[in-house]
Amino acid sequence: MAVHETTEAAAARTPNRGLRWLRRNIIVIAGLCTLGYLILPNLVVMVFSFNKPNGRFNYQWQRFSTDAWSDPCGVADLCGSLGLSLQIALWATVGATVLGTMIAFALARYRFRARSGVNTLIFLPMAMPEVVMAASLATLFLNMGIQFGFWTILIAHIMFCLSFVVTAVKARVMSMDPRLEQAAQDLYASPVQTFLRVTLPIAAPGIAAGALLSFALSFDDFIITNFNAGSTVTFPMFVWGSAQRGTPVQINVIGTAMFLVAVLCVVMGQLAGARRKRSKRS
Repeated sequence: MAVHETTEAAAARTPNRGLRWLRRNIIVIAGLCTLGYLILPNLVVMVFSFNKPNGRFNYQWQRFSTDAWSDPCGVADLCGSLGLSLQIALWATVGATVLGTMIAFALARYRFRARSGVNTLIFLPMAMPEVVMAASLATLFLNMGIQFGFWTILIAHIMFCLSFVVTAVKARVMSMDPRLEQAAQDLYASPVQTFLRVTLPIAAPGIAAGALLSFALSFDDFIITNFNAGSTVTFPMFVWGSAQRGTPVQINVIGTAMFLVAVLCVVMGQLAGARRKRSKRS
């Protein structure tokens, strides 16, 4: 009789135990499901980069092949547009990071009359629809008589990446402990030495985050580029044009390579962070 009661009590406690486990891990489960949902399109692109379609459209699996990987530039103008997008993204990242870092330090460290207005103007490009900013920039370039091409794309990309850099760097600068810089000054460090050896290393993660975000946004942009490109074709515009005629497998190859590079950068960053933590503990 006692054994029977013990069995029934254990059975009654089992659902409660499972419910408690679910409550403790619901956030982790939701996060993993969201992550899987976000990664799923990249996995589809990766799988179809090994496809060999019978026709022009790479939308149905036919048979396994590595032809596209062995010849990623087999489609005319694909690598040219890719190189142009990488070049624009690189220069836009440099320009937006330098200007955005200086603006972020000015907004975080100094008080001036137009400070609140500048903060609002910095936030507007992130809140404004891209098509509005694209049309505005196109109108500006037309009124100034500037020919559309590489430079108009670069200027437009720097302008819309600037806000993201300022936001990332400003958040990092405002969280800095001012006593660290004061300690460096007490040790007779010059303003340049204090900035290079104390301020800049602390602000470096925010600057790096803004730079990486700028590169990704610039490389991926289509709307603003389409309005201000003229006859210049970047990689997103090439993908959009190819989709009208039939997406080649090489586009999936390039997408897979970019995804793997991004994952590698994240893994390297995590390993570097873990190594720094271990060195601090030791």
